[in-house]
Amino acid sequence: MNPDQLSETIVDVLEALVADGAITLPDGVPAQVTVERPRQQGHGDYATNVALQLAKKAGTNPRAFADLVAERLRAADGVAEVEVAGPGFLNVTVEAGAQGQVAADVVAAGTAYGSSDAFAGEKIDLEFVSANPTGPLHLGGVRWAAVGDALGRIFEKTGADVTREYYFNDHGAQIDRFSSSLLASAKGEPAPEDGYGGQYIHDIAAAVVDRRPDVKDLDDATAQEVFREVGVDMMFEEIKKSLHDFGVDFDVYFHEKSLHDSGAVERAIERLTEMGNTYESAGALWLRTEQYGDDKDRVIIRSNGTPAYISGDLGYYLDKRERGFDRCFIMLGADHHGYVGRMNAMCSAFGDEPGKNLEILIGQMVNLLRDGEPMRMSKRAGTVVTIDDLVDAIGVDASRYALARYHSNSPIDIDLDLWSRATNDNPVFTVQYAHARVSSLMRNAADLGVTAVSHPELLAHEKEGELLRALAEFPRVVKAAAELREPHRVARYLEELAGTYHRFYDSCRVLPRGDEDTTDLHRARLMLVDATRVVLANGLDLLGVSAPERM
Repeated sequence: MNPDQLSETIVDVLEALVADGAITLPDGVPAQVTVERPRQQGHGDYATNVALQLAKKAGTNPRAFADLVAERLRAADGVAEVEVAGPGFLNVTVEAGAQGQVAADVVAAGTAYGSSDAFAGEKIDLEFVSANPTGPLHLGGVRWAAVGDALGRIFEKTGADVTREYYFNDHGAQIDRFSSSLLASAKGEPAPEDGYGGQYIHDIAAAVVDRRPDVKDLDDATAQEVFREVGVDMMFEEIKKSLHDFGVDFDVYFHEKSLHDSGAVERAIERLTEMGNTYESAGALWLRTEQYGDDKDRVIIRSNGTPAYISGDLGYYLDKRERGFDRCFIMLGADHHGYVGRMNAMCSAFGDEPGKNLEILIGQMVNLLRDGEPMRMSKRAGTVVTIDDLVDAIGVDASRYALARYHSNSPIDIDLDLWSRATNDNPVFTVQYAHARVSSLMRNAADLGVTAVSHPELLAHEKEGELLRALAEFPRVVKAAAELREPHRVARYLEELAGTYHRFYDSCRVLPRGDEDTTDLHRARLMLVDATRVVLANGLDLLGVSAPERM
């Protein structure tokens, strides 16, 4: 019996009490009740505060309400004991057989274990990274690569149809600065004052010249256009390769320039004008965002006729909604925090609901530490630390895990020395080692001819119960990670699960020794070990991290 099954059982009890007239619930019986693992040992396997939540509506006190529920719940299949505690908490102890069934259920589900339909039918556009193609991918973008891809996997695990999208910013002043920097490098001149530096500029400039030798014979304006066209493509291909090597690929690469070329911006402006949400003032066209919570109205088209930056946002958002996305997520760095208000106002101006149709997630800064000192520069990029610097230092698995392990709205320091060590103070090593240890045990069992067989009633040891309850929590962890947009919950859960498994293994002999006969308890415990393997592998997969069978 897992927490969701116990919740269903309690709902059945409430419905029976209402049907018998023992209690009255004017708002009806809830579809589900909260069931949690108690913080203290001795308080049963699970606890619920349903009596405290519903007693007032039923016109009674929580303790009396809890007594009624407890009496019926004790007779339910799979329930061993129910204790009423404090003001009306219910502490439930599950029968060993009912709890032990979790192991067989996990193994039977395999890679599907942890799945749910929480977001079934939702079509989600997940826009993340979207770094400008003016240099190698820096740490801020790398964080979103890890977190965004993990969130996409988690949404898919909970039933959503997810499209991963990269907004290719190939329109604007930063591209002008990039192309002029390449031109300067090719001419042997220093970068412009507002240009880009670093060895990568010289590498790309040289590559453009190799591909287009004639560029040296062109006038500066024409040559800069060549460097823009060829250089931007080269830089973007490099970013895409770095992301692919990091395990992150996108379904859609959307070019900002196409919004202006296709008429998407004009179409969005027309829609907003029809809705009465634009006006003209001082020769410019404005969007009424202040009335939707922004700190001021925003210019869409400047008085000189050129589009303001928000015009692209308008066209892009409408384009996503026209492509059929119910939810649009945009992941931005901390320096874009002021962007949230205007984007939410834009969403409202289209008649949509911020937080539902559009949701903006903010990611804070990442610092790399080596020997206790921050790394501030890349040999190649010159001014920032890049994805390749991080991967070269600790590898893809540790990089992805380290970046996804913390709440994205919290700054993090990544100690390269710690994350490269094969020791238990390295979180990714701890989890991967647990999977490798479990896999090794399964191989040893196969060599001995021991197979996993479900005997749930035999899994009655305290440490077996702890491991079973931990495994039963996985679907709820995944669901919470999706609902709260917090992939780090999966990482922290896996670390706790690894510790719980090691304590079980230290206390419960799984395989027979020497000439000892194989018993049903050995087989039942092997089923529990195999279930642990499944959950560790599924959890690591949600983070885009490998589950090694040997280490």
